[in-house]
Amino acid sequence: MKNQEIRALSAEQLQEQLKAEKQQLQKLTFAHAVSPIENPMRIRESRKLIARLYTALTAKSNQA
Repeated sequence: MKNQEIRALSAEQLQEQLKAEKQQLQKLTFAHAVSPIENPMRIRESRKLIARLYTALTAKSNQA
């Protein structure tokens, strides 16, 4: 998801996306702990996306 797409989302959509991405990260982390996953860079990408979502959510709440 690109930054432009993230900025276009509403606060509610950002929270929903954040919740879904956190669950995805948890699944990836557990799967990687049990046996190495095929592409471990997905964990890093997921963490960075969560950070971007938090940043956009904070920016939206400061605007209002």
